[in-house]
Amino acid sequence: MSKFPSFIAIAAAILALGYFVVATDAAAYGGSAPETCANCHVMDSQYENWYHGGHEKFAECTDCHLPHDNFAVYYAEKGRQGAKDTFAFVTGNIPVAIRANDKTKGIIQENCIRCHESTAETVLMGAQPFDRYCWDCHRNVAHGTRGASNIPYQDSTLYPIK
Repeated sequence: MSKFPSFIAIAAAILALGYFVVATDAAAYGGSAPETCANCHVMDSQYENWYHGGHEKFAECTDCHLPHDNFAVYYAEKGRQGAKDTFAFVTGNIPVAIRANDKTKGIIQENCIRCHESTAETVLMGAQPFDRYCWDCHRNVAHGTRGASNIPYQDSTLYPIK
């Protein structure tokens, strides 16, 4: 039996995969550039609010939304979140308003504490219990004032500015 058809099939698969990687800029998704996170139009509001918010000069999306325990945990969670987002995009099952699930909320909270624990303890004079999410009080810090985008389903419709 000839190996030629197998060779053609393997070569075609490699070419198709290579084209996919180049056409989608797949390598960018392994990095941490906020612009990559904003590739999906449903993230426009979050990106715009971050860009005009307090963390834009100090933190990227991955600084807050991915765990920083170690390399393996970081990329495992990046893969999990990426697979979930890709599935939603491909199936068209994209939520109208993007919300962090419980696992992601835990990651974000850990990262708030990782970056701001000493400041919070200094300002508030002593160790803090961190018994609620930081954004319960600091809702507009990371992503700026909610509803800064012209997307019809803005966070401000769910969390009115007081």
